Amino acid sequence: MKLLRTIRLDASDTFIFPAAADPGDWAISGSFAFDGAPPNLTGRALAAFRGGFLGIPSLGWSTLAQVVEIKAEDRHAAIEMLARCLVERYDAPDLDTARAAATEEIDFAASLCDHPADTLIAVRRTAEADAIREAFRTLKPRGDNRGWHAFSFLEARDDEPVDEVDLTGLARGDEQ
Repeated sequence: MKLLRTIRLDASDTFIFPAAADPGDWAISGSFAFDGAPPNLTGRALAAFRGGFLGIPSLGWSTLAQVVEIKAEDRHAAIEMLARCLVERYDAPDLDTARAAATEEIDFAASLCDHPADTLIAVRRTAEADAIREAFRTLKPRGDNRGWHAFSFLEARDDEPVDEVDLTGLARGDEQ
């Protein structure tokens, strides 16, 4: 079995997102956190919408998630953690309802893990009409066994729209 964990290659998540996920959190898409919100988002919340995985249990955001091997008990623990977060933070009516929703979220995250362990996954989220659309990309380490470091990978995809983000302004706390 495989699942996603958040990974932090550099400190950028700590100033791009409203809250950064803790490295090693379980990672889910988390698009439910934006239900009905995309037209009203700005600044860091918009950055989380456009390209963040939701970390469990921190409920912070991560630019990248890493495919990891897990045991059945890890999956169960992730579901239980997420169910508690859904009740406490997202007003799920009860733990049983939250557990069913958490199972769907974890299963979806697991469906993204049809790649070798250590593959990184990135998300690109857009709002279209009344729906949220997600596209996922994979980033694989080079074959030189140096592990993951910031800027140690190449993307060969240039057909996506370019977003201009003022990282310096975000670090200062400017809204965009």
